[in-house]
Amino acid sequence: MSLPKTLAEDVARNLVMVARLIDEDPEQAYAYARIALRLASRVAAVREAAGFAAYATQKYAEALAEFRAAKRMTGSVELWPVMADCERGLGRPERAMAMAGEPEVQKLDKAGQVEMRLVAAGARRDMGQIDAAIVTLQSSELASTAVHPWTPRLRYAYADALLAAGREDEAREWFAKTVEADKDGSTDASDRLAELDGVEFVDALGDDHDDADVAAEVDADADDEGSADKA
Repeated sequence: MSLPKTLAEDVARNLVMVARLIDEDPEQAYAYARIALRLASRVAAVREAAGFAAYATQKYAEALAEFRAAKRMTGSVELWPVMADCERGLGRPERAMAMAGEPEVQKLDKAGQVEMRLVAAGARRDMGQIDAAIVTLQSSELASTAVHPWTPRLRYAYADALLAAGREDEAREWFAKTVEADKDGSTDASDRLAELDGVEFVDALGDDHDDADVAAEVDADADDEGSADKA
């Protein structure tokens, strides 16, 4: 659907702000998305952006409605995994699992299929099926030594599931593999690995302040004793 030039520019400015703020300030991004939605609710890209903004603020029912609208407009299945994750957010993991078995999944690209696998594993965990979650994550993508944008998240989810199942040694191995793949630090795998190794991080600045406070107290005590002696 085409928009008049001025309106299109207004919508574009709001969508740019959504993209810019969604990670840092999701509530503000959501506000811009609502403006864009009021201006151009019949544009699929606007419905999608509104969906992601709602999703980022945990408004899962609203996000799901927007994603469904965008899917109807475009006919694309690329939003299928995040739609399933909205079902999880709404406390309906069984619906997310049902979506994981629908024909739409076969139409997803590799990244989308990995994302769907992550959502399905999360749904299994929601239902207390930790062993099934581990099996769900086991795949050729997980076993591959090649690194893709989704590799750190897949390895991290597997490591976290192993840890939840009490398989600490295996979890440590997979957190280490996550660190190897996670060059941008998109996960906290390095912290989780250090925690498993028993490494404790010390706040050096905090210690300096503590030492200074102790020294000040000692000096104050000394002054008090000196005053008492003079008296």
